[in-house]
This record gives sequence, C-alpha cells and structure tokens, in this order.
Amino acid sequence: MYRRRVPEDAIVSWELARFCAGLSREIGRQIAVLINRRGTVEDVIVGNDREVVLPDLSGYRLGRRSLRGIRMVHTHLRNEPLSQDDLTDLALLRLDLIAAVGVLDDGTPGHLYAAHILPPNPAGKSYEIWKPVPLPDCQIDLAKFLEALDEEIARARPAHHVAKNQELAILVSVSKHSHADQEESLAELKDLADSAGLSALDTVIQRPQSLHPKYLLGSGKLKEVVIKALQHGVEYLVFDQDLSPAQATAIAELTELKVIDRTQLILDIFSRRAHSRAGKIQVELAQLRYRLPRLTGHGTALSRLAGGIGGRGPGETKLEVDRRRVRDRIGHLERQIDVLAKDREQQRARRLRRHVPVISIVGYTNAGKSTLLNALTGSRVLAADRLFATLDTASRRLRFPTEQEAIVTDTVGFIRNLPGELMGAFRATLEELHDADLLLHVADISSSSFERQVGAVERILADLQLDRVPRLLVLNKADQVNRAQASVLATRFGAIPVSALEPASLVPLVAAIEARLSRLTTAGNPC
Repeated sequence: MYRRRVPEDAIVSWELARFCAGLSREIGRQIAVLINRRGTVEDVIVGNDREVVLPDLSGYRLGRRSLRGIRMVHTHLRNEPLSQDDLTDLALLRLDLIAAVGVLDDGTPGHLYAAHILPPNPAGKSYEIWKPVPLPDCQIDLAKFLEALDEEIARARPAHHVAKNQELAILVSVSKHSHADQEESLAELKDLADSAGLSALDTVIQRPQSLHPKYLLGSGKLKEVVIKALQHGVEYLVFDQDLSPAQATAIAELTELKVIDRTQLILDIFSRRAHSRAGKIQVELAQLRYRLPRLTGHGTALSRLAGGIGGRGPGETKLEVDRRRVRDRIGHLERQIDVLAKDREQQRARRLRRHVPVISIVGYTNAGKSTLLNALTGSRVLAADRLFATLDTASRRLRFPTEQEAIVTDTVGFIRNLPGELMGAFRATLEELHDADLLLHVADISSSSFERQVGAVERILADLQLDRVPRLLVLNKADQVNRAQASVLATRFGAIPVSALEPASLVPLVAAIEARLSRLTTAGNPC
C-alpha cells in the first residue's frame, strides 16, 4: 500500500479505495491511510471494527500553513457517516481533510463521507461536512481546493493590532466557580498576559461537572480551542488554573501550541521586572522550584551513581544530571537569600537604634503603591499602569510637617492565588513587613473588583501573620470615581480616600499617618 500513488487532484484513487475496502471487509477492521499533498501514502493504520488510533503526527510540521498537509482516508465497515471521533481528529490534528469510504457487503467501496475545517465565518462553524456521494461520483480537484482553503483561512484571520514583540494567545478558564468569577479572573489574566507581552485574542470558559484528569478541558471544548487557534494564528494557550506537569505536556503535545499556566505567566513577569540582585535571586529561585517537578523522567534513585561498584552501566542520564544541577542551584540560591536576610536584619537593627519608624506600603498589584510612594516622598520610583510594574523593594525617607521622619518602603504587589513558589522565594523581602510600625494597605477604589482585592490582600497578610501589625487602609484613585461613592466607601471601611496624582488629597493621609505613629510611640512602641 505504501507504493501506491494517489493523483494530487483526487481524495483517493479508485484502486486504493477498492483494495482497502476489500481488505477491510476480509479482516473485519477499519484501515486508514495518511496521504500527503503529493499523493504519497505516508502511513497505514489498522484499527478495530469501530475506529483507528492515529500515530503521533508531530513530525508533520505545520510550518506557515494553517493545515498539516496530510489527509486521512479510512474505511467504515457499515458504510456509515463520519463519527464524532473522526471530526475531533480533524480539528485537533488540523488535517487537510478526513474522509471515510463505506464498505459494501461485497467488499467494494460504497459512499464517500468527507469533512474539512472552515475558516472564520459569521455562523461560527468549525468544519463543513460534505454530502455523501458514491465514490466514483466525487468530482473535485483536491489540490486546487486545499490551496484555496489555505488562502481563505489566512485571509479570513481578523486583523489584530498587535504591539511590537507581542505574541498572540487564547486565555482558557476551566473551573467549577461561577461564570462571573471566571470572567473576573480572566480579565485579570488578560492584564497579566499584556504585562508579559502577550496579546489575548479570545477567551474560552468551561464549567464542567468534573475536570478532565489529562487535558483539564473536555475533548469537545479542546477541539473548539484548537480551531480558534488555527483561525486566529495563535501560538499560546494560557490557562487561568495551574496545570500539573502531565497536563501541560499532554495539552501541548495534542494541540502543538505553547501551553503555560497562571503561575508560569506570573513568574515570567517577575523575571522581566527584577533588576536588583536580591530580586533576581528570588525570582530565579521561584522559577527553579516551579520547574523542578516538570523535569519528567524515570526517577532519581540512581542520580548519583556514575561508575564503581553498583554503578557500572550508562551512568547518569541527561535528565538526572539536569535535576541534580537544579537542586544544587536551588541550594546555592537559598544560601544567598539567607545572606541577604542577615544584611537586611542589620539594616533594620540600625534603624531601630536611630528610632526611625518604618511604614510599609502593601496592596494589590497595580493599586498605585509606587505612585503613592513618589507622591509622599518626592522620589522617582518607576510607576506604570500595568500589573507588577515594579518588583524590587524601594525605601525612601518621609519628613512630616512636625519635623518627624519615617522610612517608607514599597513592597512587591499581591495578587489572588499568589504562587507558593514566589511566597517562599520572597520570604526574605516579606519578613521585613514584620518589623514595620505601620502598614499602608493601598487599594484601587476604581476597580470593579475592589472589595475582592482588599479581601485577597487581607488573607495574604493573615497567612504571613501580619494581621497583628497596625494597618491603615488607603483608597487610591479616588479621582476616578464619584466623590460621594468614595466618601461612602471610606466611611464603610474606615479608610482614607486619596489620589496619588493630586498632592492636595494626601494632606489627610499624612496627618493620619503621623497621628498613628504618635499613638504607637506613646503606647511604648520602639519607634
């Protein structure tokens, strides 16, 4: 069968179809052939009486084409139409075409059933199923048809305005939470993607009764995602949920797209934003802790055996060497962080001896913490309207009208579901918050999820055992909401509304900070 050639303008030749149908009838199993656009049979697969299992097609690279350049023609023993599994294979594998040749009782070819992927269309259809016709009556120039289909898919892709160095992505959320919660979380994921240099073209939401253990998504929804990726020319799938190493690998292999999850996206943003030595060390440690379990293989029981008694043989594999090097690097970085922690401890001790109070600014990412630090202290710390615009800790001196001084420290922003790897890696930085005399909790009052963000920060502070440190809630960006609304929320939460861009609005805040510090001093606080 491998030596048989099919005309480039035909789906399958009559001779090949008759041979497959007769043989399939004889053995009672489906037979499939994979044919490239030159008419060469690339592979032959024997299935059972209901289906065939396709081999790995990753060797047939997509390249610049939308479709794979391979079509599958297989037999159906009961002369039945294409099954749902056939259509799923068509979508997930991006086949040029999938066709079934019905087998009659005498072993001759019956009807031809075929389907192909559609370009973006107003109806939102993913594929077109052809009307069944007797095989000899199928009159189509396949080469011209596929060339036109490739061009139409490329031409029909929406024209998106993508910034320089940005890549295209589809955002995916699979959760049992409410649809509103998923949409809110996806909106935040979209901001994270933009901060990481990804342009989100579409979103996919699924609320299954049970999560798929291998792909997280159901097969039908995964097929929809692949079709959207093909139609938009997308290279990345970004999941709002954390994926297990096995899930990430399985989805990437099936879709042939780059697959990342929320944690990986946040780690990438942190690696871009870290500029100080401490920040770079902490981010690298978090990344290595995240990646270590994702180095898959046969285990590490023999990772140290490289010859001698009990160790003769192949020695360490590349995977085992990589794992050991990662562990060694993690140990080295942890020792460096311990040194940094001691340095910070000495700095804190000097501040305590000089009786200079410390004010730490905490809050949700992009709430305006760096902007507020600049406004209070007249400094020029980088501030931008994006998530995790600044990562490195910055400390500046604040002088009150009464000539009292304090150190104001800006810390890394928080976010819902903050990765555990980051919490562990940034322990040296977060430990400084325990020595603060006052925490300024900055919240974005203009955000639609303002209360959720405040709750998320409070939970993180409680997890860090910082809920005992005196706090003052500051409602930033008050200039972007109605004044009456800001006043009501400030009264409700016992907070102070400000706009870091309007210095006049900071006067009540400075007075409140000074009053808090004075009460702490009176109560016997070391500051």
